[in-house]
Amino acid sequence: MTRNVGRLIAESLLAHGTDLIYCVPGESFLGLTDAVTDLPALRLVVCRHEGGAAYMAAADGRMRGGRAGLCLVSRGPGTANAMIGLHTAFHDAVPMVLLVGQVERRDMGRGALQEQNYTRLLGDVTKAVIEVDLPAQASEAIARAYHLAESGTPGPVAVVLPEDLFDDPAEDLPLAAPRPRAVPGPSRAQLDELAGRLAAAERPLVLAGGAMDGPPGRLDALRRLAEAWMLPVAPTHRRPHLFDSRHPHYAGYVGNRVQPRLMAAMKEADLVVALGERMTDVVSQSYSFPAAPDPQVPLVHVWPDPSEINRVFRAELPIVADPHEVVGALLACTPPAVPAGRGEWIARLNAIHRELTAPRHEPAPDGVNFAAVCIALAERMARDAVLTTDAGNFTSFVHRYVPFGPANIFLGSAVGGMGAGLPMAVAAALRHPGRQAIAVAGDGGALMTGNEIATALRHGVAPVVIVADNRTYGSIGMHHANRYPGRPVAAAADLVNPDFAAWARAFGAEGYTIRQEAEIAPVLDEALAQRRVPAIVHVHASALQVTAWRRRPT
Repeated sequence: MTRNVGRLIAESLLAHGTDLIYCVPGESFLGLTDAVTDLPALRLVVCRHEGGAAYMAAADGRMRGGRAGLCLVSRGPGTANAMIGLHTAFHDAVPMVLLVGQVERRDMGRGALQEQNYTRLLGDVTKAVIEVDLPAQASEAIARAYHLAESGTPGPVAVVLPEDLFDDPAEDLPLAAPRPRAVPGPSRAQLDELAGRLAAAERPLVLAGGAMDGPPGRLDALRRLAEAWMLPVAPTHRRPHLFDSRHPHYAGYVGNRVQPRLMAAMKEADLVVALGERMTDVVSQSYSFPAAPDPQVPLVHVWPDPSEINRVFRAELPIVADPHEVVGALLACTPPAVPAGRGEWIARLNAIHRELTAPRHEPAPDGVNFAAVCIALAERMARDAVLTTDAGNFTSFVHRYVPFGPANIFLGSAVGGMGAGLPMAVAAALRHPGRQAIAVAGDGGALMTGNEIATALRHGVAPVVIVADNRTYGSIGMHHANRYPGRPVAAAADLVNPDFAAWARAFGAEGYTIRQEAEIAPVLDEALAQRRVPAIVHVHASALQVTAWRRRPT
């Protein structure tokens, strides 16, 4: 068979380490999917909706140690459906490449069926949009896309490929090799200043963020640094696994709306080191800690991209570097003597964390307190489990009651996109076969992307999905009540839901139901034990117990 551009692009994907391609089939890229059939190392994961496919690619980008996940979509509606995954990857700083099938070149500019200007459409949710017109540009475009997606602040890059391009001959066209990644590093002067600040601070606080993500071996260096240099470490929003929550130097989880007692203690810090954390509004508690633009506490900001540092917060010590390089360099130094109060500071933060996350709850009058489910899940979850969550108030129960450590992988949309939990669990099961893959979703998000159960069944993976069904968009109801107390919101927020267990069985998955707390243990035992097909656990959850921290007034 004569080598064409479709085959050249497929070979380019392989050269860049791609093995899983998440897609919904479309006629605008048939020339590529045809070429993929001749390359067994490339696996086409056919999904049921482009939103699910894009979420899976974003999850894959989180799990590959800095290498991009790949999504393939058709033009127009297919691309529009995938934008939620692009939005997540862009705001979460996740490397991802999106290939878009475009109209034929002869029809461009005529308003052809589903034609779109993707530079304009995708310009605000990608790092770059690369349009390919000539066969000679195709492999180079793939190399550029992967380089941009994986460098600096990681993020999504789109490559737009006309439908007729795939069939053009490419017999003599070279394969563009992967580009060596430039890894920024700290200067000696910066390391000396950081070491001096860490040695002098009585109450330092290290915020470990997304750029620290990686395999357990790399994260173990952070543990050793915390122990050797006597540092408290707090993982940030949607990255709870970066530091073991059972470790005595664990300072608490800095996610959305940190509990007031813990935040009050953290605000006593006399040095904040943002280690691989971008410092979003969520992590900074609406730009209050650190305060923006001028922090009330000295800030050291370590991030691999100079355009991100000092963009919002003025850092007293800005370090453009891979945070792992900084950790490794500090470990190579002799640990300093630290102020006498350092141990008491670490112990105080850790004691508050342990008290706040103790496995305690009270039964709810209108359904299962989801705390009881998460406490039971924590007792049964494997130490290396992959756990994903959707977006919503129910995630507060996970972050309060489920412990995480570097052996785990946690996946979710830090930007808060609903529908992420289930497809990300499917991607986790594909990327890590044999590992426990668990999704925790709300009733809202479950019906946004729940059709990807069919994708799991088709591709032979069996994640366990726990659905917290409280029959309402709980976060919206909570915010409405806070802003407009006493005003009705049921018409805008309440839901009519299916029997999720029966719904699961209709796909060919297993379905389980929890209506009362006595059913939690046996149902979870059975659902987690079976690995044959996906399992859906339908929890009839309390709507009054709106978060892990508060109940609605009755």
